[in-house]
Amino acid sequence: MIAVPFSLVGSFWLLYWLDYNLSIAVWVGIIALAGLDAETGVVMLLYLDLAFEKWKGEGRLISSAALKEAIHFGAVKRVSPKIMTACVILAGLVPIMFSHGAGSDVMKRIAAPMVGGVVTSTLLELIVYPAIYMLWRRRIVSTGREPQSGNFPSR
Repeated sequence: MIAVPFSLVGSFWLLYWLDYNLSIAVWVGIIALAGLDAETGVVMLLYLDLAFEKWKGEGRLISSAALKEAIHFGAVKRVSPKIMTACVILAGLVPIMFSHGAGSDVMKRIAAPMVGGVVTSTLLELIVYPAIYMLWRRRIVSTGREPQSGNFPSR
């Protein structure tokens, strides 16, 4: 869920820049953006987890440098799909932002939060998300074991 605030930053910036008020159409765009971004955030987390588990399973996860290498490996595999997703979304929504005619005023307000959110989400998810993941997983590498939480078994 940490990916959702990344997209909301760009969404609200573009809404402010375009001087759009919050309306039902804007909220529809924000909800669509939140769903999209939650999904892409989960996929990024999956790639990072797979790389982490691969390094851990091979016994290569012995230092912070190895952790950084594992996270880099997982994040780099996600760059191309994330950029392609953002480009396709922008290719579909940017023409709506410049449209004129019947219904365009409502469609612009649906598209605006998505356009702004996709741009910042792409940048922040590829840069900040792996850094946060590294801070989270650094404890496991330094102690050599995963923290226990409640009655759930560790992985």
